[in-house]
Amino acid sequence: MATDSNRFQAIISHCKEYGFIFPSSEIYDGLSAVYDYGQWGTELKRNVRDHWWRSMTQFHENIVGIDAAIFMHPTTWKASGHVDNFSDPMIDNKDSKKRYRVDHLLEAHANELEKEGDANGARAVLARMDELLAASDYDGLRNLIESLNIKCEVSGTSNWTEVRQFNLMFSTQLGSVSDEASEIYLRPETAQGIFVNFLNVQKTARMKIPFGIAQVGKAFRNEIVARQFIFRMREFEQMEMQYFIRPGTQKEWYEFWKEERMKWHLSLGIPAERYRFHDHVKLAHYADAACDIEYEFPIGFKEVEGIHSRTDFDLRNHQEFSKKKMTYHDPELNQSYIPYVIETSIGLDRTVMMLLSEAYTEEDLSTADKQDSRTVLKFPAALAPIKLAVLPLTKKDGLPDIGREIMNSCRAQFKCFYEEKDTIGKRYRRMDAIGTPFCVTVDHQTKEDNTVTIRYRDTMEQERIAIADIKNVVEGKLKLSY
Repeated sequence: MATDSNRFQAIISHCKEYGFIFPSSEIYDGLSAVYDYGQWGTELKRNVRDHWWRSMTQFHENIVGIDAAIFMHPTTWKASGHVDNFSDPMIDNKDSKKRYRVDHLLEAHANELEKEGDANGARAVLARMDELLAASDYDGLRNLIESLNIKCEVSGTSNWTEVRQFNLMFSTQLGSVSDEASEIYLRPETAQGIFVNFLNVQKTARMKIPFGIAQVGKAFRNEIVARQFIFRMREFEQMEMQYFIRPGTQKEWYEFWKEERMKWHLSLGIPAERYRFHDHVKLAHYADAACDIEYEFPIGFKEVEGIHSRTDFDLRNHQEFSKKKMTYHDPELNQSYIPYVIETSIGLDRTVMMLLSEAYTEEDLSTADKQDSRTVLKFPAALAPIKLAVLPLTKKDGLPDIGREIMNSCRAQFKCFYEEKDTIGKRYRRMDAIGTPFCVTVDHQTKEDNTVTIRYRDTMEQERIAIADIKNVVEGKLKLSY
């Protein structure tokens, strides 16, 4: 059985073995921090994306969605502050030449202290780190690393360089001839596509403040220390919503969206104690308040979603750099102003990793007579890659024909899977391993009374139901509370 210490590696191995996530370009030894989603990972990811999209654009009448381009005019990133401010403090070990993010180095040391039972020491290290990061005191950060005698994992030495800032944006050339091409960036976030389209959406959709614009899309960051599976990748997917409000009301809307987003997370069936809010000590250049929703992964509490009060920084800067007005005329106040913004930004890949971490379960089913176990992914039924598996007991006696009829009657409503190969027990285990919540077995009794055995993944309980009731039973379980 996987223990807490190796549970994360067990999840990574399970994802590859059962078609959820593969290392990218693996036949060429892979590419660091880049992953491909397999057949079941793609279904899981799509289900999460669709659930978030519906929760934003269908459950809120004043939120609409867009799909902006990845490539944007390069001045966009000057206006947004990314050219000057989108960087992380890094430090190199002179002996191994390995580069580290300063906060990762100190957080790893704090984790070791906590494992050794020194929780107070761990908190002190993190508190001091937050103070120095907030003050941009890079000499102080290096001194802290040296005073703690933190060593490079490769060289085993404490021979560190100065702390330096490293910009995280990928650049490329736009144009067919290199000497005529202009430098542009792969977007490091999806938010700016929303801001530059603020007036286009507001006018064409006739939106009144407060209103939101949602978007799901790829973003790219040149992470020097990309690690921890799909938690930190160089190419990833964000689900963001920018909520435009009157200046001066940002505090109440910030609190509203903190509460609203936590409701969404709890709708996934994850216990509240697995989440926590973490307030930012050092605020981003655009924010006057910010917090993270963190989930307790096998690797500790880590950020899944950020909620930020961005003030009018983005729209005001785009107005300045573009020389185009970004103001909204408020008919209730009869005045024009640049709206303030509350942002909710959740990592789609991190949400997938959160669901995998929560769902992964190893169960010992041994009895006095027999050793037995199973690995099961206990996803919420609505998010599971496959909702129903149809399993004829044998390949003969007309049972496959009945199974195919069931498949054809259900596949329009939800994702189904059909399999005849191997014993029914082996097929159940395979369905458990990919998180299928319901399996129906077509047997010889089915031919007599038009009933099947339905098996429930989490409890392994079985009952006979009529073929005509299968759709209603399954669809009745495919609801989330949000």
